[in-house]
Amino acid sequence: MDKAILGMALLRLLSGTIEISAAFLIFKIHQVDKALLINSSLAIVGPLILIITTSIGLLSIAADISYVKIIWIFVGIICIFYGVSK
Repeated sequence: MDKAILGMALLRLLSGTIEISAAFLIFKIHQVDKALLINSSLAIVGPLILIITTSIGLLSIAADISYVKIIWIFVGIICIFYGVSK
C-alpha cells in the first residue's frame, strides 16, 4: 500500500476518533460552557488535519502535476478557511 494513502487514511481515522470522543465527552459533561470549550478545540483539530492530509497527498503527486495546479489547490484551501472564518 502507498505510504501517502496509509498516512492520509490514518490521519482521517484519528480525526474521526477525536470528533466522536469529543461528542461523548460533551454528553458526559452536560454543561454548555464546557461543551463550547470542547467544541472550540475541535475547530483547531479539523483544519490542521485538512492541511496535513492535503500536504501529504500533494507531496506524493508533486512530480505528476504542475506547480500552477499545486498553487491553485493551496489557494482553494485558503478560500475555504477564509469562508469558514467569516
